[in-house]
Amino acid sequence: MYAIVRAGGRQEKVSVGDVLTIDKVAVAAGESIELKPLLLVDGTTVTTDAAKLAKVTVKAEVMKSAKGPKITIIKYKNKTGYRKRQGHRQPLTQVKVTEINA
Repeated sequence: MYAIVRAGGRQEKVSVGDVLTIDKVAVAAGESIELKPLLLVDGTTVTTDAAKLAKVTVKAEVMKSAKGPKITIIKYKNKTGYRKRQGHRQPLTQVKVTEINA
């Protein structure tokens, strides 16, 4: 059994035991969160109906906070002496899917 869930601004394919990295959520490590299912596949049965998916729960446990890779932004304009350097690391959260109740 697996499900497609909305996590942050993305859709992820998850099954029980999967560890995935999602956008930062304001939950402490060790606590659980509930992810919204968009599709559920149980053997040969595929569920996409919103009324049936409202009864489905996908729970995940927050493992730790993480950071994405460093992105370097450099702006430069020729012959003017303009140079600007900036960096960014996206805050992320690592979660482990604990159960999918259909």
